Amino acid sequence: MYLFQMTSKRICVYCASSSDCDKKYFDAGRQLGEALAQMSITLVYGGSQFGVMGAVANGALDAKGKVIGWIPKFMKSEKLHPGLTEVNEVETMHLRKHGMMMNSDGLIALPGGTGTLEELLEAMTWKRLQLINVPIFIVNLDGFYDPLKGLIENMFKERFMDRSLENDWVFVDTIDELISKLKNFV
Repeated sequence: MYLFQMTSKRICVYCASSSDCDKKYFDAGRQLGEALAQMSITLVYGGSQFGVMGAVANGALDAKGKVIGWIPKFMKSEKLHPGLTEVNEVETMHLRKHGMMMNSDGLIALPGGTGTLEELLEAMTWKRLQLINVPIFIVNLDGFYDPLKGLIENMFKERFMDRSLENDWVFVDTIDELISKLKNFV
């Protein structure tokens, strides 16, 4: 069980840098960034100024929050958000993921592409292996992660994973529900 106090904490948000997705994902990202800042939670994320990643960062920064970006050197010149509180420049995508995960008190996955999915699944695996012990929240906005929920259920059914892992992550349907869970998470 966690005691997740909401002061001076860092939350890692996994999300997409794509600028082509539906506006609802940008709106959700911005709402999340604002809410984290209002709760004095530092945003940890992939450092990009584009897509949902940029929306989350902008929401937090506009609400006077702290934002820490982790970015590989090969992406820095073209993607780095110019207004970040702190930047951690690393050599590889693997070091980026590791730095974000290990320097956070909780993890949130917004809808995204293969990078977001890969980060989320690695975090779920690391939690199962007890390499991390932080809450993991998956924002299933408009059923985006329903296929993943079905796949996980099938993994339980086929006994590739034990049902005792069911509570290692929490699916929520909206940013408001996520914020409520964050405020009350124990």
